Order: sequence, then structure tokens, then C-alpha cells
Amino acid sequence: MGEQRLNVESRITLLGAGPGDPDLLTLKGVKALQTADVVLYDALTNETLLEHAPEAAIKVYVGKRSGEHSYPQDTINKLMIDYALNYGHVVRLKGGDPFVFGRGYEELDYAASYSIPVSVIPGISSSIGVPGLQQIPVTHRGMSESFWVITGTTTSGEVSADIYQAAQSNATVVVLMGLKKLPKIVEIFKAAGKHHLPTAVVQNGSAEDERLVVGVVETIESLAQQENIKAPALLIFGEVVSLHPSFKNLIKQYASIA
Repeated sequence: MGEQRLNVESRITLLGAGPGDPDLLTLKGVKALQTADVVLYDALTNETLLEHAPEAAIKVYVGKRSGEHSYPQDTINKLMIDYALNYGHVVRLKGGDPFVFGRGYEELDYAASYSIPVSVIPGISSSIGVPGLQQIPVTHRGMSESFWVITGTTTSGEVSADIYQAAQSNATVVVLMGLKKLPKIVEIFKAAGKHHLPTAVVQNGSAEDERLVVGVVETIESLAQQENIKAPALLIFGEVVSLHPSFKNLIKQYASIA
């Protein structure tokens, strides 16, 4: 990247881009992008957001989506430091919120080891924002007093052990990055006796091509297959899904079949 420039003020902003709709970026996020010398962005961010950055700013795509070429996290960490030392203000633009399965703290910690100041600008996490956009509340009086946000796949590639505990509770369970594990997750909820628990799958939440499938634990897997739902998708398990208008139609359908 060449020799370090003189009088460069190195700093890093970890910026949450929100769930996909570019209008859901915060005003503080827009201001950060407007002062960026470099933007490092990953696959779950809308490239429209790059228009907020100066034309002269360097924009670097670093991937981070399952199944496609992407930089390892170690490489991203090093790029972030290198650009900060050579160019100044690096905005690390991450889908959702940097600290909700975004590995944001790893990047913050790495920057701290080089004594580069880091600021964090939260983003709307898809775990709350996407259900909300569908008018599915993650909590609702008399129905759900809490919610779990769980990753569908851990570093080891296995289903998170927390899903087993969550399935036993009355809480709303939101699973991120879990579509590939849907058969296993359904099995876990069935084992907990939750065959008829309302369930939803949302593909590309908040984007123009957003798609929603609503059913119950017993039917959601086949419904998602029929509708050819693809990643990225978010899973919602809980009685609160019954508040979605389409679920009321399902109840009528079940009643007519019975």
C-alpha cells in the first residue's frame, strides 16, 4: 500500500449497516461514511450505502458470506490496520449490528493492540428489525416475556447448544444464519413438544426482494422448500408469530381441513 503518509490521523469506526434496507442506516452512520478515507464492507451490506462516502475514498469488498470467496477474519483485521495507518479514517461497514454475530469485538480488540482508536456505531440488528418490519413483535404482553437470539451454526459447524435450551422455554427464539440447519432445529423443537408452535422464515429481510413463509414447526421445513427460500434468512419460533395476519389465514385453513 506504499509508505505511510505524514500527518495521517489513524482511526477506525465499526459501523452497523442494519438489515439490508439502506434507509435503515443511522444518521450517525451516514456522518461516519461521509468522513471515510477507506470503507471495508462485507456481503451483507447494501452497496448503495457506499454513495455516502466521498468519491475519492477507497472502497474494499471483503466478502464474509457463506459459500463465496471471502477474506479470512485475520486478513480483514490486518487490512483494517494497514489502511488506517496509511490513509486515516477506516469505516468497517458490517451488516446488522457489529456486536450481534458480527465479530465486531475481535476487530476492536485487534485495533486496540495497535493503539488505534475505535468508535462503534450500532446498527439495527436483523434479529429485532426484521421481525418488527413484518409486524411480529419479539415480545408481547401475555405471550412472550423475553427473546433469544441464537446463531444457527457455530464455529464447529454444529447447531448451537443454546437452541436446545431455548426450545424448552416460552421465549421467542430468533435464529440467524440457520436456514441450512432448519431440519435439525425443527427436530429439536419437536423433541420439546413444540410441533404446533408458530414459526416464520424471512429471506432477505428489509430488502426489496424480501420473502416470508409462515407456518408451524411441523410444516415450516416443507413450506420453506416449496417457496424455494434461500439464505440469508432469519428463523422466528414463538407464539408471537401467530400475530402475523397470514397466520390467522392458516388457522382458518387448518379449521376447514379438520
